[in-house]
Amino acid sequence: MMTSSLLSRGAPAKATTVHARPSADFAAKLEQTRALLQQAAALGAPGAVTQASSLGAEDVIITHLMNALELDIPVFVLETGALHTETLALLERTQAHSRAPIVVYKPEFDAVIQFIRQNGQDAMYRSIELRKACCQIRKMEPLARALAGKQGWITGLRREQSNARAEVPAIDTSEVVSKGLTKFNPLTDWTLGDVWHYIAENQVDYNPLHDQFFPSIGCAPCTRAISLGEDFRAGRWWWEDEAAKECGLHVKN
Repeated sequence: MMTSSLLSRGAPAKATTVHARPSADFAAKLEQTRALLQQAAALGAPGAVTQASSLGAEDVIITHLMNALELDIPVFVLETGALHTETLALLERTQAHSRAPIVVYKPEFDAVIQFIRQNGQDAMYRSIELRKACCQIRKMEPLARALAGKQGWITGLRREQSNARAEVPAIDTSEVVSKGLTKFNPLTDWTLGDVWHYIAENQVDYNPLHDQFFPSIGCAPCTRAISLGEDFRAGRWWWEDEAAKECGLHVKN
């Protein structure tokens, strides 16, 4: 939550300064997260599990931990063609410094061009159906390629993020039968304060948009800063109903 004193003064506030407030049991949470990442790394052959990273605050923590633990888990990023300049710059820095390989998946160029030709570049604002069609092209199809042949994937989902994620389990086996995938969510119990405490304590590189009150960062046309008191995900698809605010990456059929 942003502090009113920082906002009223108009001072440039680092997200680490505003938000870093560890839980009383943070040390225990951190150990559980490390143990879960090690468990994920042990699933199948090396590379059978991958981390899905949006390069958000949660995801840079997971990548940092995997590198520190020297786990053989590759990372993939969906470069949708509509990311902020700041996100693309962080991607380059991450590729340059990460022990874990960073694999970039992009949407099919012809599909993007065809969608824009038929619907326009701002189609996502006209209807949920068009927005989801854009997400399908830019995110869901590349995600399918990123997960092809994998046995598991790791995400930065936290229960605190939204009502839709309030019951996210640390290990989700609901798609093992249908897709052969186990989903690991090692930060489920972390608070926003825990996230920024870890980043501050370990000097983890992060997206500077977080300092401009972007707690959740996706594609540039679909992301805005939030105001004091707004929900964590209020800046994503802000023109839509709260119940619709998922792109499909973490929604089960």
